[in-house]
Amino acid sequence: MTSTSRTLPVTDLSLVVLIGASGSGKSTFARKHFKPTEIVSSDFCRGLVADDENDQSASRDAFDVLHYIAGKRLAAGRLTVVDATNVQQESRKQLVQLARQYDVLPIAIVLDLPEELCQARNAGRPDRAGMPRHVVQRHRRELRRSLRGLEREGFRKVHVLRTEEEADTAEVVLERRYNDLRHLTGPFDVIGDIHGCSSELDTLLSRLGYKDGKHPEGRTAVFVGDLVDRGPDSPGVLRRVMSMVASGDALCVPGNHENKLGRYLKGRKVQHSHGLAETVEQLEREDAEHPEFRKQVAEFIDGLVSHYVLDGGKLVVCHAGLPEKYHGRTSGRVRSHALYGDTTGETDEFGLPVRYPWAEDYRGSAAVVYGHTPVPTASWVNNTLCLDTGAVFGGKMTALRWPEREIVDVPAERVWYEPVKPLTTEAPGGREGRPLDLADVQGRRIVETRHMGRVAVREENAAAALEVMSRFAVDPRLLAYLPPTMAPTATSQEEGFLEHPAEAFAQYRADGVAKVVCEEKHMGSRAVALVCRDAGAARERFGVDGPTGALHTRTGRPFLDDTALTEVVLGRLRAAVTAAGLWEEWNTDWVVLDAELMPWSLKAAGLLRSQYAAVGAAAGAVLPVADEALAAAAARGVDVGALAGRQQGRAEDAAAFTEAYRRYCWSTEGLDGVRLAPFQILAVQGRSLASVPHDEQLAWLDRLVEHDPTGLLQVTRRLVVDTGDEASVRSGTDWWLEMTGRGGEGMVVKPLGALVRDAKDRLVQPGIKVRGREYLRIIYGPEYTRPENLERLRSRFLGHKRSLALREYALGLEALDRLADGEPLWRIHEAVFAVLALESEPVDPRL
Repeated sequence: MTSTSRTLPVTDLSLVVLIGASGSGKSTFARKHFKPTEIVSSDFCRGLVADDENDQSASRDAFDVLHYIAGKRLAAGRLTVVDATNVQQESRKQLVQLARQYDVLPIAIVLDLPEELCQARNAGRPDRAGMPRHVVQRHRRELRRSLRGLEREGFRKVHVLRTEEEADTAEVVLERRYNDLRHLTGPFDVIGDIHGCSSELDTLLSRLGYKDGKHPEGRTAVFVGDLVDRGPDSPGVLRRVMSMVASGDALCVPGNHENKLGRYLKGRKVQHSHGLAETVEQLEREDAEHPEFRKQVAEFIDGLVSHYVLDGGKLVVCHAGLPEKYHGRTSGRVRSHALYGDTTGETDEFGLPVRYPWAEDYRGSAAVVYGHTPVPTASWVNNTLCLDTGAVFGGKMTALRWPEREIVDVPAERVWYEPVKPLTTEAPGGREGRPLDLADVQGRRIVETRHMGRVAVREENAAAALEVMSRFAVDPRLLAYLPPTMAPTATSQEEGFLEHPAEAFAQYRADGVAKVVCEEKHMGSRAVALVCRDAGAARERFGVDGPTGALHTRTGRPFLDDTALTEVVLGRLRAAVTAAGLWEEWNTDWVVLDAELMPWSLKAAGLLRSQYAAVGAAAGAVLPVADEALAAAAARGVDVGALAGRQQGRAEDAAAFTEAYRRYCWSTEGLDGVRLAPFQILAVQGRSLASVPHDEQLAWLDRLVEHDPTGLLQVTRRLVVDTGDEASVRSGTDWWLEMTGRGGEGMVVKPLGALVRDAKDRLVQPGIKVRGREYLRIIYGPEYTRPENLERLRSRFLGHKRSLALREYALGLEALDRLADGEPLWRIHEAVFAVLALESEPVDPRL
């Protein structure tokens, strides 16, 4: 006779408690069915604390260790198996409490094997051969007393194996949690509270592209609950949603109103308040024509799951919101929070409970989309979004398209139910939640980026950035981007040159970049401009009152000390964008630009005086005296020809040095003499433009300059080079030689396609600077061009600088993506702050 193996279903995130007398085979069973890392054994923990797995005097400490390890695993969301006798109710009680603490299911697997078998197995183990018989007998008695009450103790599943064959042939099968739908990647349309407004639901579904509850492109609707009560047609809403869920075109989580209706349909005593009376009346009218409908609704509500984790864990949908620690967890506490949220214990002036603003504290990477608390407008708060915009109260019915993060809404047809209090955003701090938290940036940080994975920030570098950011930077709400440092070209071996375009072209050719654009490097300082269409747009998107944008340096400091003058610059940029018709073309009310503000002396006057002018002044004071001394010596007949020649060369180098830095200085008054050369559009509303090819970028910017009648904006000259064409490369080199020969700083070589990866899918440098021979005299000193100095300087190490440039670039892209996606301030600021922190890494400043 062939036996049939038992299947033991085990939830994939749970605390599995093995129960059985000594010798029942718990450890063997655990090793057979679970990973070694999933098993926490009392014997092993006893050995950890006492160096003897059988030292019963160490049991108390051993179980402290066991509970600690199990708790850490459960907190991390890992299946955990406890291998101990667990025959006493008190020991099991602690484990059930541990499971509840971390909101996972406790599951019991009982090995109730015969006493003789247990005794024989113990006798065959050298470490237990001397175990008294009464120990196993006591274990068996305690187990027998416990068997019937395991479910009452809190175990959600109990599997009992009573024979050796049953234990040997049993098969453990891991089951996915009902709320774990990470394998479903969408796209989704998450729909907010409906409350019986069936007509508005039909309008919204139509607007989203659904036809008879089905989307032609295979999108899935996700309803956040509160389908019923208060509105005119709860049965109609239920029929539509139930049909879509049954056909696989929708998912639905329960709201507190469905929970109450479900209890009513089961015959429980509930108060007919908050709109339930209307739903009951509507269902009674349905009973005459569709008597089976009431039962179908009860079954539908009974099968709803508290929340769903979707799209690889990137999206969580529930009714009343859910802190990160509850995502994917299964307990009554999780269900309660998902249905009702949490309250402070207070009531407001309308007699309603004051809800705890959990979204202000939220810092999770998953977007949490929910409803429950009506708000006038759906807006992101710390990567959470409330979609209840009060349709039944005369507001709107709102949906979120995911992953597009596009909000779609339709107006209510009328006020169906008078609200107890006006619709307001409850969370203090408005759309962005509470102010930035020091914990967001303090200590060692890891920032996840879309284009480079994880980027680490050292604790000491974060501390340095915090000093700058907290004391000197512009308002963080307006600090959406910091530009990355730029890598220089590989060191040239050309005679007389430290940098030359040949190496830049060769590097991009090796990276597989066919075409590059060479852009003139302006004689100024890096400036980032955030320009809003008007003060209202600045208030709406960035939450500031007064400024219409920002103009800041590459370290986040205000570029101009005079705020009024900054507003003039922003006004001229705004006027040019308006005249060029770019607001409409980009469909935006704000834009972020990367630019160069000239002259260099406008921001670097102190540096020029202390570092560069001082060198020129010293040379001017000392070298003429030396020349006079040499002339006097020559007049006395001393042969100083060689020394005089060297001295003449030093004087010429000093003069060239002075001439080089003076090109970057000119007088300005107000904005007279000031020039701004924009070279990239970084982001607009809903879109990061950092990946738009540079030829398109520059065409936009040419239009911008053309429509600026004030002369503030300056064109960035450029030349496209084919890296595989020798003639094209030669023309690029000649262009650089001509430009730098006239005193220009040099050029930046960029992939024409902007955001580019090489054959190994690694980010390619976004730009390589090739600085002119005379400009480098400012950087490396007046006499750097002398052959012996050039030879020494060629031993420069570029690896760290290039790595830094790519890491800062990836962080900058991440900040722009988060900004365009409408993510909360702390998420954008996390990436921006990291760029500034990386600037503290030690690297040769001359590079």
